[in-house]
Amino acid sequence: MKFKHLSQPLARVEESEETDGTQPIPSHVHLDGVGRQHLETGRNRLLATGVLFAFAYLVISARLVELTVLEGSEGPRDTPIAYIKKSLGSRADITDRNGILLATSLPTAALYANPRHILDSERAAAKLARVLPVLDESKIREKLNSKNGFIWLTRNLTPKYHHAVNRLGIPGIYFQRTTRRVYPQGRNASHALGLTDIDGNGLSGTERYFDQALRESDSALELSLDIRVQTILRDALARSSAEFKAIGAAGVVMDVRTGEVLAMASLPDFDPNRARRAKGAAHFNRVTKGVYEMGSTFKLFTTAMALDTGTVNLRDGYDASSPIRIARFTITDYHGKNRWLSVPEILVYSSNIGAAKMAVDVGTRTQRAYLAKFGLLGRPGIELPEVGRPLTPARWREINTMTISYGHGIAVSPLQLTAAVAAIANGGILPTPTLLKRKSWQNIPGRRVLSAKTSAKMRRLMRLVVRRGTGRKAEVAGYRVGGKTGTADKPGPRGYGGRRVIASFVSTFPTDAPRYAILALLDEPKGTEKTHGYATGGWLAAPVVGHMVRRMAPLLGIAPSASVEKQPRPGDALFLANAKRRAPGWRRQVAAH
Repeated sequence: MKFKHLSQPLARVEESEETDGTQPIPSHVHLDGVGRQHLETGRNRLLATGVLFAFAYLVISARLVELTVLEGSEGPRDTPIAYIKKSLGSRADITDRNGILLATSLPTAALYANPRHILDSERAAAKLARVLPVLDESKIREKLNSKNGFIWLTRNLTPKYHHAVNRLGIPGIYFQRTTRRVYPQGRNASHALGLTDIDGNGLSGTERYFDQALRESDSALELSLDIRVQTILRDALARSSAEFKAIGAAGVVMDVRTGEVLAMASLPDFDPNRARRAKGAAHFNRVTKGVYEMGSTFKLFTTAMALDTGTVNLRDGYDASSPIRIARFTITDYHGKNRWLSVPEILVYSSNIGAAKMAVDVGTRTQRAYLAKFGLLGRPGIELPEVGRPLTPARWREINTMTISYGHGIAVSPLQLTAAVAAIANGGILPTPTLLKRKSWQNIPGRRVLSAKTSAKMRRLMRLVVRRGTGRKAEVAGYRVGGKTGTADKPGPRGYGGRRVIASFVSTFPTDAPRYAILALLDEPKGTEKTHGYATGGWLAAPVVGHMVRRMAPLLGIAPSASVEKQPRPGDALFLANAKRRAPGWRRQVAAH
């Protein structure tokens, strides 16, 4: 069939076999000529458009990769997105031995700006100051007008302020994901925990000692501290320090078998959540960094080494009826009995004269060797950066041997003293102090410093000090508490004097099977009418330890015994025994000087 009025056919139609002869039914249409050209042109245009869109998406994707990956690795300065993947200052948690949270990191947001992206610094500063009252509008404006590409505006935004700033929609204002270190227990254990700076770097305490481990680990650091015992210790020291107007205080509770420190308190202290508000010596750790002349508590070591070397036995004694005068020094007793004293009486009545004579018989070389074994001449090992070194005589002469026998002329930290007394009580093994929880108390490494036999004798004598001597105010019904008082004159710019003292009491309990050692120390306390003006360890520090035992023993599963008071008093037979007089050989040695 032919189409008229067309110069050339547009299409070719093939007739179907089925027709009525009037109009053919086309089964296939074939485009020829102009129609085919139009179709091809449309296809080419669609293809070109698709290529352009694909190229545009490719460019956008490349730019996103550049911004988020390549430039994002250089830090927040070149990262125009809200957050980076890893939070700044992220650290693992710290818990006590029972899993109670002591330190954790909370997610926060930090606000920064790129002044080059700010369109209107005046308006932006006004908006920010309106939603963030802590910021000064003029200072914000000054920062936003700088030529730097990155400036911090503020950190540690709460979610409320974060959303408020975000809703402002200011170009050039960005957020950085950060964390803030939080200490749920506040002042409790502040010196043991330490603190971090604004970037999450450890500055002190275990935060600094374990800084790298806390940054890299996902599991919590479990300390040996028991926050219940820590709270009891801090509260007891705070009350006593306030009552007696002491300039400071320190206390330790240690497991005598493992060396684990269950509590460590130093006053004044600080709140690590508000560390900038701390004043004066608040950051100074008196337990580990401070070293003090510990007074008559050292008579424990003098007696122990004399018994262990066989220099004396419990029935020996010394003449304490008159002072010792050597060169320009005079050694006297605070409340002397002015008679011969047995070895137990020297400890119970805290006789300086008797201790000095005993130390001379032991000998200077032996004294130094034993004090070294007790860990009192070197820096103690514990997981803290704040550790003090003992002060010892440059020349260890016989006069030094005498004064050191009762705790003058040598200065050690409260932590060292507690560990050494733990060795006296636990069978003679010096434990290594630690702030980490141990898995088991068995097979703990330690160094033998005394025989088990000497340790048993010392436990009886320490119990006797509390039952009949200067430590009676540490007695607790139902518990066998043993210990030793200490009152040391505190040296000043002009030497000793001025009624400044260090009052302390070191204790172990129960003495029949020791579990814990406790030390309480008050720095420059003042006597009151209640103490008859006395500021000694027996009047001030011993009651603190008694309070500690009474409150912490039930928490730690140590039940009181109703039979304690009904049993014979440990050591009373030795206490009442007549002292065997020793040969006065030491007199000739002293006179030779």
